[in-house]
Amino acid sequence: MSKTSSLLTPVLAKRRGKNPDKKSWHNLPGSSSSFALYQAAKTAQTPILLITSNTPEAIKIEQELLSLAKSDSQNNAKICLFPDWETLPYDNFSPHQDIISQRLATLYHLSRMESGIIIVPVTTLVQKLAPKQYIEANSLIIKQGDKKDLHQMRQALEASGYRNVDQVLEHGEFSARGAILDLFPMGSTKPFRLDFFDDEIDEIRLFDPE
Repeated sequence: MSKTSSLLTPVLAKRRGKNPDKKSWHNLPGSSSSFALYQAAKTAQTPILLITSNTPEAIKIEQELLSLAKSDSQNNAKICLFPDWETLPYDNFSPHQDIISQRLATLYHLSRMESGIIIVPVTTLVQKLAPKQYIEANSLIIKQGDKKDLHQMRQALEASGYRNVDQVLEHGEFSARGAILDLFPMGSTKPFRLDFFDDEIDEIRLFDPE
């Protein structure tokens, strides 16, 4: 057995009173810890919660895990980072929209994940969150073929804090032109374009805002 493979072999707790399924790794060099975690997630029956000491470490591990997932043809593990707000309690400005978007995307996937890895900095872990029911009740789910009144939809978006702009460029913006509604929702990497036929959503597609 090579030195690397022996380092990645889980050490099973054998002492009385210890969980026999508990696995631990020690002194893993470089990105070996991310590799070991990724392999464990592939066989785990539930999502794995990874708590990091700070945000830079969380981002580093996320990038390593995403790289492993990209090169794995049999990948089925979801990798989700739940980032810190990166603001202090008494700051007079809001967190960056990309951070809000990523947090909402992770919360959305969290209730639906059956496997995968959730990466959380310890500073984020101690913060309170809105109840699951509140998040789901305030989520906007749209499907092709749905019947929606475009005017009422614009009012609902504005009431939810979305900004009505001439051209959609950032998260939290929407633009309505005739029978077309452009929308850049939180949690999405690209904006959506909704084509209406009367009061029915005829087509939904992603587009490049640039």
